[in-house]
Amino acid sequence: MGKGGGCVPSKKKKPSSLATTTTAGDGIDDDGAANAPIPIEDDQTTNTAGTTTPSITARTIGPPLKIFVVFYSMYGHVESLARRMKKGADGVEGVEARLYRVPETLSAEVVEQMKAPAKDTEIPEITAAELAEADGFLFGFPTRYGCMAAQMKAFFDSTGQLWKEQTLAGKPAGFFVSTGTQGGGQETTAWTAITQLVHHGMLFVPIGYTFGAGMFKMDSIRGGSPYGAGVFAGDGSREATETELALAEHQGNYMAAIVKRLAQP
Repeated sequence: MGKGGGCVPSKKKKPSSLATTTTAGDGIDDDGAANAPIPIEDDQTTNTAGTTTPSITARTIGPPLKIFVVFYSMYGHVESLARRMKKGADGVEGVEARLYRVPETLSAEVVEQMKAPAKDTEIPEITAAELAEADGFLFGFPTRYGCMAAQMKAFFDSTGQLWKEQTLAGKPAGFFVSTGTQGGGQETTAWTAITQLVHHGMLFVPIGYTFGAGMFKMDSIRGGSPYGAGVFAGDGSREATETELALAEHQGNYMAAIVKRLAQP
């Protein structure tokens, strides 16, 4: 029985693979579909003859659906997950992912004293008003005692006008996190963040165990949980493993499929 106290999904089931190819070098066993993530079949319908065919909607030829990957990352761990999430989301036809970072709340002097690396200037800072343009979201942040970092909380606190008008109501969102230790909040950090979505009327989309056998691997340390992708930063020197990055890519792909499905008329 797992930590959650429920039944453990069968590891004998053979899920389908991601749209992007994952090799043994990606931290996933190389025995084929048995260890591949489980996709969402977002664009298929069953006709009266009982066969499955792609559905044709206005979205097929319309502008791409937009997923905003919004994150705060001081040392680059969360950013590394964000980049792979964008790759996964971009792999779904008709969906486009965009990277944004939230504004820094610390002074430049404090950031320098903390020896944080320079931020990539090609990733723009987002404003609260810009959230209205997205069809779905993936929010990433490091933990602070089991909750999101103050920088991300300050950003959510700036969304009052969107809350008042319920502009984001009904839009799907997911989380990904970074913690310093294995017991540092891989689940709790995402769980406590759900309140932000609730007040906006948004839909929380966890990944569950759709990553397939990768969720059950015990031969190495791996961040992430059914709530979303994650990375262990340790003292800051540990980089995300390929397995952690593959989980992030899967979450981006999974969220894109959910956003696409919700957009169907």
